[in-house]
Amino acid sequence: MRVYITAAAAAAGADDAVMKPKATPQPHQQQQAARRGCRSTVVTGLLAGVLLFRAALLAVEAGASLCPPATGCLDWRAGLGRWLYGGSGGDAMEEFMKEWRRTHRAATLLDPVVVEAAPDSLDALMAEMGAMLASYDGRLDMEAVAIKMMAMLLKMDRKVKSSRVRALFNRHLASLGVPKSVHCLTLRLAEEFAVNSAARSPVPPPEHAPRLTDASCLHVALVTDNVLAAAVAVASAARSAADPGRLVFHVVTDKKSYVPMHSWFALHPASPAVVEVRGLHQFDWRDGGVIASVMRTVEEVQRSSLDYHRCGGSAEREHRRLEASKPSTFSLLNYLKIHLPEFFPELGRVMLLDDDVVVRKDLTGLWEQDLDGNIIGAVGAHEGGGVCIDKTFGDHLNFSDPAVSGLLSSQCAWSWGVSIIDLDAWRRTNVTETYQLWLEKNRESGFRLWQMASLPPALIAFDGRVQAIEPLWHLPGLGWRVPDPELARLSAVLHFSGPRKPWLEVAFPELRQLWLGHLNASDSFLQGCGVVEWQ
Repeated sequence: MRVYITAAAAAAGADDAVMKPKATPQPHQQQQAARRGCRSTVVTGLLAGVLLFRAALLAVEAGASLCPPATGCLDWRAGLGRWLYGGSGGDAMEEFMKEWRRTHRAATLLDPVVVEAAPDSLDALMAEMGAMLASYDGRLDMEAVAIKMMAMLLKMDRKVKSSRVRALFNRHLASLGVPKSVHCLTLRLAEEFAVNSAARSPVPPPEHAPRLTDASCLHVALVTDNVLAAAVAVASAARSAADPGRLVFHVVTDKKSYVPMHSWFALHPASPAVVEVRGLHQFDWRDGGVIASVMRTVEEVQRSSLDYHRCGGSAEREHRRLEASKPSTFSLLNYLKIHLPEFFPELGRVMLLDDDVVVRKDLTGLWEQDLDGNIIGAVGAHEGGGVCIDKTFGDHLNFSDPAVSGLLSSQCAWSWGVSIIDLDAWRRTNVTETYQLWLEKNRESGFRLWQMASLPPALIAFDGRVQAIEPLWHLPGLGWRVPDPELARLSAVLHFSGPRKPWLEVAFPELRQLWLGHLNASDSFLQGCGVVEWQ
């Protein structure tokens, strides 16, 4: 059944509201005036409804979870319209709302061509409404109006969602690239290594070499290929130390990044702290078993990388291609953290820091943590309530697969970001072999156990061997959000985990400035490459 609003009906309702003219107009003049009044009233009313619908749409999109997808919020919008215009019998808007309720049930069946041809603005809708009133000789087909407005709202929905997807994708791409300033710094340092003998000087100087294995020192390990990030992590830790002379930093990097990393710390010593820089190609392992173990991890990461891109349909493959584009997904250095006992055979204990951290408190208290026979001390849960600080095992692992059913999905996850590790206790276990085994299982399962990353197999391998430490030692997630200022002030280490790394343009400005504050603004390398502002 088609519902119409007629000019005569609208004119009859208006007779009592207008003053009686002195001269009686001709019938055709009365009809034209009534038609114009009807047209103005109906179009204005419908446009007010559209404005309300659009406000509802924006509110729903901002909430993101109030209504089901697609047309699930249309009933709510219709309810708002019913509330606005009332529900008395014979009212034109009540008839319109009835038609709306009937029409929106088939909204998802609208021809895409109809949706695409829907008006893009309120002005365009007003023009189309006027044209419809004129073409129907004073009658407005409410079914056509409902379909047109439904198509317009669906088009708006799709545009908002498409815009958000594009924004997220662009932000994802921005989080992947190496900024020009960082690339410039790497090249400048490599050039300096070639032409400046000071950049090639031993790191550390020979007189400090005995401290590399001194058990009375505080040993801090960084496994990274990011020169700028390593510079900030080392500088902030040395600046925050009560006795920086006890600090010994062991920077492990790959062959590609070794030259600029060595050059930076040779030209920028963290005295009185000591810094050691070693490339993977410089580890002289004599034990064939150690070499075989390290190569097993390297080869498994390479096989996983190849298989990860091959399996799945086209949509799944595209999703995995985006996941694999993250720097951390297949970064060999991330996976080689499982070989810390092999990297430092003469050390019994080491503090491990990710490169995307800023240290704000003295680390002596972390070094002296009692691990109660466990291998790792890391922030995992509040000591009292067992409330997880960050993520749970269920956020990292797919518990719908029976292979991981022996674990608890609600168990608090930890991260490598800030941790104290008992290397002697590690050497007495088979944790490294367990880690490698789970890497293989995930690949053989088609990566159903977890999205490819280095932390999930570590959660499994170290399960039951992690000691929870005071949460204020580690504040993660600064690459996702700006933390509470008081919490940031009290935390010992700020961790920029997440896509908005502080050296990227997409970083939060206030957090980026906090991070840059640990670099020397007058340094010629940093100024020349635009890492810091010229003074």
